[in-house]
Amino acid sequence: MNEMSELYRNSVRLWECDQMGHLNVQFYVEKATAALAVLEQRLGLGDDGQRLVAREHHIRFLREQRPGVPVRLMGGVLDVDATHLRVYLEMRHAATDVVAATFVARVELTDAQREQTLPLPDSARNQADRLLVELPPHAAPRGLELTPPATLPRLEQADAMGMVPTYLTPLEPHLVDADGFMTTRGYMGVISDAVPNLLVHLSSDDPSTRGIGGAALEYRLVYHRTPRRGTVIALRSGIIDVGTKAYRFGHWMFDAGSGEPVAAAMAVAVLFDLEARKAIAIPDDRRVLLEKMIVPGLVV
Repeated sequence: MNEMSELYRNSVRLWECDQMGHLNVQFYVEKATAALAVLEQRLGLGDDGQRLVAREHHIRFLREQRPGVPVRLMGGVLDVDATHLRVYLEMRHAATDVVAATFVARVELTDAQREQTLPLPDSARNQADRLLVELPPHAAPRGLELTPPATLPRLEQADAMGMVPTYLTPLEPHLVDADGFMTTRGYMGVISDAVPNLLVHLSSDDPSTRGIGGAALEYRLVYHRTPRRGTVIALRSGIIDVGTKAYRFGHWMFDAGSGEPVAAAMAVAVLFDLEARKAIAIPDDRRVLLEKMIVPGLVV
């Protein structure tokens, strides 16, 4: 096996941070996507509008990143076959080299219309073999099971299950690329913007005014379709289960016009003390409200 290669170096910008004061989840994904574009170039791909596109992500958030922090992404290829790569990336503090987040992505080469999966050229597969790395223990799943992706229902079926409506908006300009396709960041951006509409059911007041926020520890995302500019996106959300300190929730994303599923996500999250910058146990009153929103059959 090989040493990981540097595929991205930049810093955390203030406008990439959210109300919790740390890098928002969608910008972790955006930085990982930029690293994937560098890897694509090193594999000799990207001509004629072809792109390496993530079809699934498993992400672990190990340490929060605050404004101004220098970051870099290291990575390589875990395995390769005729049509897919499994790529590993990890975000590190560029000064201390401490790992902040890990990403495992199943990616494929698509045509310019993002509709057809293309075979990987022999030259790219040979180059990928030179970039093979091993998955480190700190990137392994902890609170989520990486089972084969489920077949998602249509929007009306999600409503019948009692899932909570958390988002309904035409694709916003900052969530599509120059060709009008939803970016990988876009999926996580929709989810991030939707979460307050799920958590509002936990309290009648704003929890941040009492010094309590939330933080994601782990995410799994499966991307089924690539919407285009003008698509109205609808999200349905629910709680999966509740532990002592952490809870799991899920989202199903739909094309509101057709009712067809677009993506699915599952996350492990904790309540977060904004002053101490650490996770806290779930209070009993919050636990009761979380458990009321459990949706049986919510899978990814």
